[in-house]
Amino acid sequence: MRLRVDSSKCSGIGLCEMTAPTIYQVGDDGRSHLLQDDPDTSEIPTVTEAVANCPTGALSIEADET
Repeated sequence: MRLRVDSSKCSGIGLCEMTAPTIYQVGDDGRSHLLQDDPDTSEIPTVTEAVANCPTGALSIEADET
């Protein structure tokens, strides 16, 4: 799984950072940034919650191409 942030959609509300602070961080530019794009299995529930709760749809999860 790979995580993505579409910065053109992000409004910097910070729900992702509150939900998954080891994965997402709102930077000085007011946009969410990934701290890591390949989360550990134990972090998948919080990442999924962050993606589902993003009000602008800026976050996504993509399957690995294998």
